[in-house]
Amino acid sequence: MQPTTEPRDAILVEKTPLETYVPPAKPSLIGLSRTELADRLGDIGVAPAQRKMRVQQLWHWLHFRGAQSFDDMTSISKGIRAELAEHFTVDRPEVVAEQISNDGTRKWLLRLPSGDNVEKAHEVECVYIPETDRGTLCVSSQVGCTLNCSFCHTGTQRLVRNLTAGEIVGQIMVARDRLNDWADREDGTRRVTNVVMMGMGEPLYNFDAVRDALLIVGDNEGIGISRRRITLSTSGVVPNIVRAGEEIGVMLAISLHAVRDELRNELVPLNRKYPIKELLQACRDYPGASNARRITFEYVMLKGVNDSLDDAKLLVKLLKGIHAKINLIPFNPWPGTAYECSDWDQIEKFSEYIFNAGYSSPVRTPRGRDILAACGQLKSETEKLSARERQALRAMAMTD
Repeated sequence: MQPTTEPRDAILVEKTPLETYVPPAKPSLIGLSRTELADRLGDIGVAPAQRKMRVQQLWHWLHFRGAQSFDDMTSISKGIRAELAEHFTVDRPEVVAEQISNDGTRKWLLRLPSGDNVEKAHEVECVYIPETDRGTLCVSSQVGCTLNCSFCHTGTQRLVRNLTAGEIVGQIMVARDRLNDWADREDGTRRVTNVVMMGMGEPLYNFDAVRDALLIVGDNEGIGISRRRITLSTSGVVPNIVRAGEEIGVMLAISLHAVRDELRNELVPLNRKYPIKELLQACRDYPGASNARRITFEYVMLKGVNDSLDDAKLLVKLLKGIHAKINLIPFNPWPGTAYECSDWDQIEKFSEYIFNAGYSSPVRTPRGRDILAACGQLKSETEKLSARERQALRAMAMTD
C-alpha cells in the first residue's frame, strides 16, 4: 500500500469529544486523591481531627485490599461506614463481557454508566497479557479515540468522551478482582505487575485524569505498581510530553511508525500538527530519560509501506542521542484494513540492522489476535451484537 495523495487538509488530525462525563447521583470514591477523600469525609461531617486517619483507612481498603463494599472495611466504625454508604459507592466499571484468547490473553468489555441513565452508558476495553515473568494490563483513557491513525482499528471510532481518573483506576481494580490479585493472595505474588496506557484513546489528550490515575496506581501504600513498570504511550502530543515526565514520571513510549513526515502524516495524522523533528526534540527533553530509563519507540511493521532497510537506516539516524529502544510490532489485521503485515524475513532484517547499530530492537509477539485484543485492534466489536448475544456474554463473564 502506498501513501495517500490526498490534500494536506483532507485528513482530520483530531476529533472533538461528543459528550462530557455526567457523574451518578451517588459517586464512587475510586480514583480520588487523598485530599479529595478528606474533602468528601468533611462533606459527611467527619471532624477535621479524624480525617487524616480515616483517609489512610479508606486508602488502604480501596487500593491495597480492593474492598468492594463499605461493609468490608472492618477497621472503620459502623457509623462512618453507614454514612459513607448513604452518599458514596466503591463501584468500578461493570464487566459486560470477557474473552479469553488461545494464548491466555484476556479482554474485558467494561460499561461506564453516564449519570443514572443506563441507556447512555458507554463502553471501553482493557486487555490483560500474561507472560512468564510479568502480567501486563493495557488500559484505556478515552471512549473512542481523539486521533485517526490509519492503521489502527481504534482510530476508526468516534471520540465520545474522556475517562475520569476513577474510570482509569477502575480498570486496574476490575482486573485484580477478576484475577484474584489483591493483597490477600496466599503466595504473595501479583498477576498484574505492569500497566501500559496503550488501550483506547490518546492519553495525553486526557492529561489531568491520566496523571491523577497513574499517581494512584504508583502509590506505594495503595495499588503499588512501580513507576518503572508503568508506561504511557502517546502518538506525539508534544506540549504534554515533557509535562508528563515532570508531573507523572512514568516510562514513555512513542507511537512513531514512520521516519518521514510525508508518510507519518498519513499513518499518524497528528504529525501534521507536531512533525517528527518537534516530537524527537520533546523526547530529548523528557525528564529522567537515561540508559536505564529508555524511551520506547513503537514501530508497526507495514508491508511495502515503512519496512525497507532505508527506513531502518533513517530511523537509527533520527534517534541518535536519545536513550531509546525500538519495539517492532508486526501489524495486527482488523476487518476492513488495507494494510498488510510485513513478511517475517523483512522484519528480521529490519530488526538486525537496528540491533547492529546499538539499539535494542525486540519484535513484539502478537497476543490475543483471535479476540481482536492485539495492539491496534481494540474497538468494542461487541457493540454490534444483538441484545440477546450481549446478555449471553455478560452471563458468561459473571459466572467465571
